[in-house]
Amino acid sequence: MASHIILPKEEEEEAGLGVAVEEDHDSPAAPGNQRQGQVTKALPFSATCVRISRDSYPNLRALRNASTMSLPDDDAAYAKLEEGDYGYILDDVPHFTDYLSDLPTFPNPLQDHPAYSTVKQYFVNADDTVPEKVVIQKNSPRGVHFRRAGPRQRVYFESEDVKACIVTCGGLCPGLNTVIRELVCGLSHMYNVNDIFGIQNGYKGFYSSNYLPMTPKSVNDIHKRGGTVLGTSRGGHDTKKIVDNIQDRGINQVYIIGGDGTQKGAYEIYKEIRRRGLKVAVAGVPKTIDNDIAVIDKSFGFDSAVEEAQRAIDAAHVEASSAENGIGLVKLMGRYSGFIAMYATLASRDVDCCLIPESPFYLEGEGGLFEYIERRLKENNHMVIVVAEGAGQDLIAKSIAAADQIDASGNKLLLDVGLWLTHKIKDYCKNKKMEMTIKYIDPTYMIRAIPSNASDNVYCTLLAHSAIHGAMAGYSFTVGMVNGRHAYIPFHRVTSTRNKVKITDRMWARLLSSTNQPSFLSQKDIDAAREADKLANKSPVPVNTKEHGEDAKKVENGEK
Repeated sequence: MASHIILPKEEEEEAGLGVAVEEDHDSPAAPGNQRQGQVTKALPFSATCVRISRDSYPNLRALRNASTMSLPDDDAAYAKLEEGDYGYILDDVPHFTDYLSDLPTFPNPLQDHPAYSTVKQYFVNADDTVPEKVVIQKNSPRGVHFRRAGPRQRVYFESEDVKACIVTCGGLCPGLNTVIRELVCGLSHMYNVNDIFGIQNGYKGFYSSNYLPMTPKSVNDIHKRGGTVLGTSRGGHDTKKIVDNIQDRGINQVYIIGGDGTQKGAYEIYKEIRRRGLKVAVAGVPKTIDNDIAVIDKSFGFDSAVEEAQRAIDAAHVEASSAENGIGLVKLMGRYSGFIAMYATLASRDVDCCLIPESPFYLEGEGGLFEYIERRLKENNHMVIVVAEGAGQDLIAKSIAAADQIDASGNKLLLDVGLWLTHKIKDYCKNKKMEMTIKYIDPTYMIRAIPSNASDNVYCTLLAHSAIHGAMAGYSFTVGMVNGRHAYIPFHRVTSTRNKVKITDRMWARLLSSTNQPSFLSQKDIDAAREADKLANKSPVPVNTKEHGEDAKKVENGEK
């Protein structure tokens, strides 16, 4: 039986809450409790609730407030939230049983699989969840949890009935082919699925290209190559056309590999599938070389990208140290988040300055970049600068008049900060009559086009298998690793915000200590960053109420 968090009496009165006992939403109504047209006396308070005093649980009000983040009506309608003892919240993912009734289930084929049948407790317990945060204080609530990924004892598909498709969208990233390979091989080898198709060239391939049959043999060695064998594109998302084709072709499992924009598209596809009452599972595998997907520990391909970035930094260091007053300038990927630049800098130890979008900087004046460059060249005779592509865009906009443009995915087209900074440094040194040589290296497309390294290959395999297990069990979700455990995450959680480097965090402090660069931050910047961190630490989970359930039904019926 589930327990519900109940505010202390004085807080109930303050909030204007009634004292009616909420029905246990995890079990059907007891026959003796409620009959048609007649409601009898409710169960005793202690049978359904746990009361926590103000003194023993001072953070209860904060938990309630943190759980009421306003979501768009359409998102809130599909949110599933379960509460338990001591501030436990399960932010659950959609399931077939939310909108389809009387579905048969089948034994998981893995129980008879020679490779898996001997594994002790191989099947995941239905109540297993993964905490979003593992560092808490003595009186903290247990906090938000996600459903643990893995195989279930009962599945909602028979192997011969499965018709699965795989699509890759957005930019390239190391590991795409590995995920494709492991989805195909996992479906075939673990669940004996024979009908697997590749969607070519992104979302538009659902309605503009022939589906590509895929077998373990056809994908056997694709993990050794960069890019994606299915092709990719930006844009092209037409929800109605996509779902029409899914329905017409009898597809019942859709695996979508892409970034936050792609996952938003996956969410829209799921909503349309649910509105039509189709038995189709939608599994998202988040992909971004920038590592800016929210909630998850890291995205696949990130380790490979950092490793490859090292080669560019090493080359820049060789060039810089071989010249008098030599500067090596390397531009790395990172539109909104500077994780690649930060981790590559920390791993290298040859970098003297790292510039990222999250940390504003300035060129001239005391404590500015030019002053630091001049001092560093006098001390060391050379230096290496790493800059993320999204850094300094406000400074460039002030010096270069350019109209805002966006790509097919809706991302703002960035001006080349590396080239701009190269010219600015040249002009400054010329005005100062300083002899200087600068080499600008842009390895952007080299980094994202490589095959994944060993650790990313293993990670891609685990993500693909977790996605398969979840789809076979009837869930729709985005899969990812949360605090070292794989979990099923609601689509809206990975698309409503973006993971960014916290410049008030110890990792950024380690970088500043490693490079000895100035922080370029005023007290105002630091205060603003701390305030942003506080807001980000609030759990973005909507309260699961009966109204949300009614909203979901209205959305499905086209009333909203």
